[in-house]
Amino acid sequence: MTDTTQDASALIDGRVRELDDWRGETLAHMRALILSCDPEIVEEWKWRGVPVWSRGGIICTGETYKAVVKLTFAKGASLDDPARLFNASLEGNTRRAIDLHEGARIDEAAFRDLVNAAIALNLSRKRKG
Repeated sequence: MTDTTQDASALIDGRVRELDDWRGETLAHMRALILSCDPEIVEEWKWRGVPVWSRGGIICTGETYKAVVKLTFAKGASLDDPARLFNASLEGNTRRAIDLHEGARIDEAAFRDLVNAAIALNLSRKRKG
Protein backbone atom coordinates (compact mmCIF):
# COMPACT_ATOMS: atom_id res chain seq x y z
CA MET A 1 0.00 0.00 0.00
CA THR A 2 1.42 3.37 -1.00
CA ASP A 3 1.47 6.42 1.23
CA THR A 4 -1.17 7.98 -1.03
CA THR A 5 -3.43 4.95 -0.58
CA GLN A 6 -2.88 5.03 3.19
CA ASP A 7 -3.72 8.74 3.19
CA ALA A 8 -6.88 8.13 1.15
CA SER A 9 -7.92 5.28 3.44
CA ALA A 10 -7.40 7.52 6.48
CA LEU A 11 -9.47 10.28 4.85
CA ILE A 12 -12.27 7.80 4.12
CA ASP A 13 -12.09 6.60 7.75
CA GLY A 14 -12.44 10.23 8.79
CA ARG A 15 -15.45 10.77 6.54
CA VAL A 16 -17.19 7.73 8.04
CA ARG A 17 -16.52 9.05 11.58
CA GLU A 18 -17.57 12.62 10.77
CA LEU A 19 -20.90 11.52 9.32
CA ASP A 20 -21.74 9.80 12.65
CA ASP A 21 -25.16 8.60 11.47
CA TRP A 22 -26.76 6.07 9.11
CA ARG A 23 -24.81 7.54 6.18
CA GLY A 24 -21.48 6.78 7.87
CA GLU A 25 -22.63 3.27 8.72
CA THR A 26 -23.87 2.72 5.16
CA LEU A 27 -20.68 4.08 3.58
CA ALA A 28 -18.55 1.90 5.89
CA HIS A 29 -20.63 -1.19 5.07
CA MET A 30 -20.48 -0.61 1.32
CA ARG A 31 -16.75 0.11 1.54
CA ALA A 32 -16.21 -3.22 3.29
CA LEU A 33 -18.19 -5.03 0.58
CA ILE A 34 -16.17 -3.33 -2.17
CA LEU A 35 -12.83 -4.09 -0.54
CA SER A 36 -13.82 -7.72 0.07
CA CYS A 37 -14.04 -8.31 -3.70
CA ASP A 38 -10.36 -7.99 -4.55
CA PRO A 39 -7.25 -7.40 -2.41
CA GLU A 40 -5.80 -5.16 -5.13
CA ILE A 41 -8.55 -2.54 -4.96
CA VAL A 42 -7.04 0.87 -4.30
CA GLU A 43 -8.78 3.53 -2.24
CA GLU A 44 -8.45 7.09 -3.47
CA TRP A 45 -9.68 10.51 -2.36
CA LYS A 46 -10.62 12.73 -5.31
CA TRP A 47 -12.52 15.82 -6.26
CA ARG A 48 -12.17 17.54 -2.89
CA GLY A 49 -13.51 14.76 -0.77
CA VAL A 50 -15.01 11.86 -2.70
CA PRO A 51 -14.01 8.31 -1.77
CA VAL A 52 -13.06 6.37 -4.90
CA TRP A 53 -12.33 2.66 -5.31
CA SER A 54 -10.19 1.60 -8.27
CA ARG A 55 -8.70 -1.49 -9.84
CA GLY A 56 -7.46 -1.01 -13.40
CA GLY A 57 -9.55 2.16 -13.45
CA ILE A 58 -12.35 3.57 -11.33
CA ILE A 59 -14.81 0.99 -10.05
CA CYS A 60 -17.08 3.38 -8.18
CA THR A 61 -17.28 6.46 -6.03
CA GLY A 62 -19.02 6.83 -2.67
CA GLU A 63 -20.71 10.18 -2.29
CA THR A 64 -22.79 11.16 0.72
CA TYR A 65 -25.65 13.62 0.72
CA LYS A 66 -28.23 14.58 3.31
CA ALA A 67 -30.72 11.90 2.30
CA VAL A 68 -28.66 9.40 0.32
CA VAL A 69 -25.39 7.52 0.00
CA LYS A 70 -24.67 7.35 -3.74
CA LEU A 71 -22.39 4.71 -5.24
CA THR A 72 -21.63 5.72 -8.80
CA PHE A 73 -20.07 3.10 -11.07
CA ALA A 74 -17.86 4.82 -13.64
CA LYS A 75 -18.70 2.35 -16.42
CA GLY A 76 -22.01 1.17 -14.99
CA ALA A 77 -23.88 1.41 -18.28
CA SER A 78 -21.59 -1.34 -19.62
CA LEU A 79 -22.31 -3.72 -16.73
CA ASP A 80 -25.02 -6.35 -16.53
CA ASP A 81 -27.31 -5.65 -13.58
CA PRO A 82 -29.74 -8.59 -13.39
CA ALA A 83 -30.66 -7.72 -9.77
CA ARG A 84 -31.50 -4.16 -10.86
CA LEU A 85 -29.40 -2.50 -8.19
CA PHE A 86 -28.82 0.60 -10.31
CA ASN A 87 -31.57 3.07 -9.47
CA ALA A 88 -30.02 6.45 -10.36
CA SER A 89 -28.12 8.12 -13.21
CA LEU A 90 -29.86 5.72 -15.58
CA GLU A 91 -30.14 8.16 -18.48
CA GLY A 92 -26.42 8.49 -19.22
CA ASN A 93 -24.35 6.48 -21.64
CA THR A 94 -21.54 5.68 -19.21
CA ARG A 95 -22.26 5.93 -15.48
CA ARG A 96 -24.88 4.22 -13.34
CA ALA A 97 -25.51 4.74 -9.63
CA ILE A 98 -27.07 3.08 -6.64
CA ASP A 99 -28.79 5.48 -4.26
CA LEU A 100 -29.11 4.07 -0.75
CA HIS A 101 -31.57 5.78 1.56
CA GLU A 102 -31.78 5.37 5.32
CA GLY A 103 -32.85 1.83 6.22
CA ALA A 104 -32.22 0.48 2.71
CA ARG A 105 -30.95 -3.04 2.34
CA ILE A 106 -28.91 -4.20 -0.61
CA ASP A 107 -28.46 -7.64 -2.12
CA GLU A 108 -24.82 -8.07 -1.07
CA ALA A 109 -24.08 -10.92 -3.47
CA ALA A 110 -25.48 -8.95 -6.41
CA PHE A 111 -23.50 -5.89 -5.32
CA ARG A 112 -20.28 -7.90 -5.17
CA ASP A 113 -21.09 -9.25 -8.64
CA LEU A 114 -21.33 -5.65 -9.91
CA VAL A 115 -18.01 -4.71 -8.32
CA ASN A 116 -16.35 -7.81 -9.77
CA ALA A 117 -17.85 -7.10 -13.20
CA ALA A 118 -16.53 -3.51 -13.03
CA ILE A 119 -13.06 -4.82 -12.17
CA ALA A 120 -13.17 -7.35 -15.01
CA LEU A 121 -14.27 -4.65 -17.46
CA ASN A 122 -11.50 -2.28 -16.32
CA LEU A 123 -8.85 -4.98 -16.59
CA SER A 124 -10.06 -6.19 -20.01
CA ARG A 125 -9.88 -2.64 -21.39
CA LYS A 126 -6.48 -2.14 -19.83
CA ARG A 127 -5.12 -5.29 -21.56
CA LYS A 128 -6.48 -4.17 -24.94
CA GLY A 129 -4.98 -0.68 -24.64
